[in-house]
Amino acid sequence: MLTRKTPLKTKTSLKSKGGLKSRTRMKTSRPNRSKIRESAKGEPCLVRVPGVCNGNSDTTVLAHLNGGGIGWKNEDHKAAYACSACHGWLDGGYATQGYSRATRDLWHLEGVVRTQDRLIEKGHIEVKGAA
Repeated sequence: MLTRKTPLKTKTSLKSKGGLKSRTRMKTSRPNRSKIRESAKGEPCLVRVPGVCNGNSDTTVLAHLNGGGIGWKNEDHKAAYACSACHGWLDGGYATQGYSRATRDLWHLEGVVRTQDRLIEKGHIEVKGAA
């Protein structure tokens, strides 16, 4: 085993001469929740996985599509209203039931389209140039 005979010496002082200044806002402990995410409360599940969906609108959340990047979610308009059971299925339950990723992605996308229609009805998404 190697041992040091003399202690390490620092070349500079580690003491701060002034307070740290941040150029960007600090993140809060509670993430910023958008109106679209909040709008999922009480909505029916629009993913509707056969044999999985619990139909409980009290558990509905916004289930984002994959593809936002590592540690990031896709934008809120690329998500579907999903009950807790369907959301769990989308997050990996499909594999344990023998479904492919393609099937999962198709059912999720169908839910996203239904959710976008609902968001337009509720006024959270506006389609410009539409008659």
